[in-house]
Amino acid sequence: MGFWETVFKSILLGTVQGLTEFLPVSSSGHLILLQRALGYSLEGGSMTFINIMLHFGTLLAVIFVFRKDLLRCFRRPFKPLFMLIAATVPAGLVGLFLEEKIDALFSGARGILYLSICFGITAALLLVCEAVAQRRKRVSPFGWRQTAAMGLMQAVAVLPGISRSGSTIAVGTLAGAKPEDASRFSFLMSVPIILGGVILGLKGAIFDRPETFTQMGAAGIVGMICGVAAAAVSGFLAIKLMLRVMQKADYKWFALYLLLLSIVSLWLNTFGILP
Repeated sequence: MGFWETVFKSILLGTVQGLTEFLPVSSSGHLILLQRALGYSLEGGSMTFINIMLHFGTLLAVIFVFRKDLLRCFRRPFKPLFMLIAATVPAGLVGLFLEEKIDALFSGARGILYLSICFGITAALLLVCEAVAQRRKRVSPFGWRQTAAMGLMQAVAVLPGISRSGSTIAVGTLAGAKPEDASRFSFLMSVPIILGGVILGLKGAIFDRPETFTQMGAAGIVGMICGVAAAAVSGFLAIKLMLRVMQKADYKWFALYLLLLSIVSLWLNTFGILP
């Protein structure tokens, strides 16, 4: 793969990562599909590291957009901060103990089949969420009940194809919160979980697997930097779009897209086009 081809593909991956991280369609699922289509090997440590750094780009976007909300977490009585910590623990534990097994599962021979199932689950969640949000007349102030539900769902969303933003917003809304409140907390929840992944990824690449950088080469490193920038810009745009969507709780088009993607993924896997 040539230098400019590597850079172009990295920018494409970064753009897709940024858009799909905050739209309810699963960024990890899209990255797996796109990387397979582009001919990347998903089993190498360098690819895992690149994915982590692309998430860092979206982290920059959410920190910029919600900088005031994040600063408010560190003011007394610190309730938003405690909520964020509590909501992060389940996903942190799943990622710590099961991440390698999940990566192996979805990079294996039946990975696309599992993706298809998870895309379908996310679509169903979005449709149920929209139906409830548009018919409900009363909502509850955002509190610990919604925090617990969204924290547990974020742990499930470690599975590629289960949209982290879509599923957590859905269960937060189903637990009684306004869609706008659930979406803002969902975006804030991404900060500690992505930051933790970036720190562990950097530690692994620098101390445990220093060969990661040599495997990437100069083209890979430049491409990764460009991909991070693309993820930050597209992530910013996706957040702005999603905040508008939340006001109407209109998820049916995202759900339809995911259903189609689920069917296409199943078809590609069944006929061996994208194993």
